[in-house]
Amino acid sequence: MTLYRKAAIAGVAESRLGIVPDETVLMMQAQAARDALADAGIDKRQVDGLFCAGRWGRTHQLEIAEYLGIDPHYSDGTLVGGSSFLYHLGHAAAAMNAGLCKVALILYGSIQRSRRERTLAMPDHRLSFQYEGPYGIPYPVGPYALAAARHMYQYGTTREQLAEVAVAARKWAMLNPKAFKREPLTIDDVLASEPVADPLHRLDCCLITDGGGAVVVVAPEIARDLKKKPVWLLGHGEAQSHMLISQMKDLTVSPAKAAGKRAFEMAAMTPSEIDVTQIYDSFTITVLLTLEALGYCKPGESGAFVSNGRIAPGGDFALNTSGGGLSYCHPGMFGIFLIIEAVRQLRGECGDRQVAKNRTALISGTGAILSSNATCILARD
Repeated sequence: MTLYRKAAIAGVAESRLGIVPDETVLMMQAQAARDALADAGIDKRQVDGLFCAGRWGRTHQLEIAEYLGIDPHYSDGTLVGGSSFLYHLGHAAAAMNAGLCKVALILYGSIQRSRRERTLAMPDHRLSFQYEGPYGIPYPVGPYALAAARHMYQYGTTREQLAEVAVAARKWAMLNPKAFKREPLTIDDVLASEPVADPLHRLDCCLITDGGGAVVVVAPEIARDLKKKPVWLLGHGEAQSHMLISQMKDLTVSPAKAAGKRAFEMAAMTPSEIDVTQIYDSFTITVLLTLEALGYCKPGESGAFVSNGRIAPGGDFALNTSGGGLSYCHPGMFGIFLIIEAVRQLRGECGDRQVAKNRTALISGTGAILSSNATCILARD
């Protein structure tokens, strides 16, 4: 089955971002949904598909549908970590291809910064985590630190190369007025920041913010009449490899390898044909592993690939142009913001950070502890 041009993204929007103590997750999602629908030029009454994920509420799909006054014909609450919303994009296209819905909303909201909560850091030790919990590994940073340490041991990757990812993200964020962190950042700053889990330091880790987002996906027959040119889904792939980090077969091989292969095959494209790349940057090591998995460079070469400002503004590889989860925002799960930035880049709406060559984009989201991945390839007409 192919999803090639079976759906298009019609509208995107964020809610308020950063520290937002006076709003709930429902208010944030409603704000983002309102603005994304307005961006698409679509009335809320046309929405017949609902896709959402989060760590709030017992039945979040029912709660948000009621709050928004939507009675969806089709809904999906797939939750596999921060990659969930890229899963949703592919699932929405599949539903449209099957005639199950025509206008879908993908939603997310979190106030984890204001509520000072990080539920992923407190796994349920009654189930699978009972086999790792007694050893004191901190979640989620500990497993990523293990992957970073392995990559450094196996390939000679350096902390300076990891820091290049954070510094480049900050340089992009300095061009984004919505970014949470915009002050200058150097490699030395990253190396001098507080250690969290060796070899990762504080500035190797994503932000903790409040925020929400929404994406409007439509069937091809509706895309033809949009007020803005649609952004088409050309390829989609998803994969998951483990839950516990102790069960990951190879700490240096992300499930993005399998997901990316499927996405490129569906789109009939290669990495060299992508203009703009948005990769989940929960930690600096996540970006290095994903670049290798997607075939942008060989195993062990990602450290050199990102060095010398190559992925920063002015470099020859446009990566995480919003500032990413490291500097723009990260309200618990970041995947929906990868979609939002890719669409804006393809539309040419990014102002000072706009990339000149912007016909195609790749988005790749990693979820949980390097456990899941969904990769999507997008293009404008």
